[in-house]
Amino acid sequence: MNTTIMKFGGTSVEGASAFKNVAGIVRDRQERHPVVVVSAMARFTDALFESVAKAVTLGAAAGLDELEKHFDRHRRVIDSLLRGEAERMRALIDQSRAEISQLLQTATVELKEPKTDVRNRRRYFEDAIVSYGEQLSAALLAAVLVENQIPGLYVDARRCVITDDEHGCAAPLISETFRHTREQLTPLIDAGSVPVLGGFIGSSIGGQTTTLGRGGSDYTAALIGAALQADEIQIWTDVPGVLTADPRLVSKARTVPHLSFEEAAELAFGAKVLHPKTLHPAIERDIPVRICNSRAQESGSTLVVGETKKSPQTVKAIAHKTGVTTVQVTSTRMLGAYGFLRALFEVFDEHKTAVDVVTTSEVSVSLSLDDTTSLAEIVAKLEKLGTVSVEQKRAILCVVGEGLRTTPGIAARIFSTISDINVSLISQGASRINLTFAVEEERVRETVARLHKEFFEGEESAEALRERNDLGAEVSV
Repeated sequence: MNTTIMKFGGTSVEGASAFKNVAGIVRDRQERHPVVVVSAMARFTDALFESVAKAVTLGAAAGLDELEKHFDRHRRVIDSLLRGEAERMRALIDQSRAEISQLLQTATVELKEPKTDVRNRRRYFEDAIVSYGEQLSAALLAAVLVENQIPGLYVDARRCVITDDEHGCAAPLISETFRHTREQLTPLIDAGSVPVLGGFIGSSIGGQTTTLGRGGSDYTAALIGAALQADEIQIWTDVPGVLTADPRLVSKARTVPHLSFEEAAELAFGAKVLHPKTLHPAIERDIPVRICNSRAQESGSTLVVGETKKSPQTVKAIAHKTGVTTVQVTSTRMLGAYGFLRALFEVFDEHKTAVDVVTTSEVSVSLSLDDTTSLAEIVAKLEKLGTVSVEQKRAILCVVGEGLRTTPGIAARIFSTISDINVSLISQGASRINLTFAVEEERVRETVARLHKEFFEGEESAEALRERNDLGAEVSV
């Protein structure tokens, strides 16, 4: 039976009216045999992480105090929307609170023991505690669906998503995840139920609770969609799809109706609409991914598919990311040598630090980092390979569009538009659709605004936008 995966983010379930709105969206699409994946209520995940931090430093009671207002938010949804399921859901909130309290108490004791592997053990407790955000929102949404005559049924995502035991950012074991997902969900879909799962969480083969890392709910949706060979994966959020630029920086940003998988993957790092991992299962199974606005369904959506036509102005969107640190390693040992890059990246691998953009010359390598937790240790080891320089408070910009690399004059237009802004870490050779570079963080707003005006706000750009919006109007959510 064909099915549609519908993932709802935290802002789509932040309160009673939001839950009711989601129920309406699901009801209108029941004929598509939906499977619903939901995030924790907005701000609850951060509070759950903070509860662990407070418990470790101030005691378990302080950690639990951090969560009381969020338990009350769940209770207000119950009071507002539920009747028949109300008592059961109130009991679930109380039970979850008690279990979190016990976990916090155990954590405060165990993490102070001298022989404890504090880092890994803390991540174990964080996974166990943070998972309650998605468990509660999924159970509550299933109850709201039932209250609205929709056959919602809560399914513990840990029975479907099977991972390794890397707490904090576990990797799904694909074959096990696909098998368990089909075993758990296919009979329910065939029976006419609407399964509701929490995103972001899974379990190791040994049965311990794990999480997929921040943004992992989108990844859950893609994994479930791939396992079930879904017709479409829908990501319902609080923006109308992928925009031509961040609307906080550019007031005239518009929805991009169509993106290829490759374009969307390049934009994912900065646009924050799609989790970077989300696309992989969809790409492998050629499942379209649609990004929709749960707050304003009529505002448009972005459909991500295998291939799309080249945009009339080539550039489709501009993404950016702030809080970036760049590292440059210079060494004449690179010249005509082999093994240098391997030695360099082994340093980052050792410290489990992801590298984003990389550029090289004959005697230097420049790269960008988001996570600087282990920067001091990394620099100390890199200095054995060459001279190291570090620049902080940088921003990465990514200009994306099919045919960008093969269209004459595009790079000239980009850099002439910002000719008075210092640009570094330029990278284009690795992708035919992406030109990436770094600027000082304080100038990112100006840079994005200028480029958006150049490519999207002139007469030629307006005509191109109209053409793309006409194409987008042909596709219905």
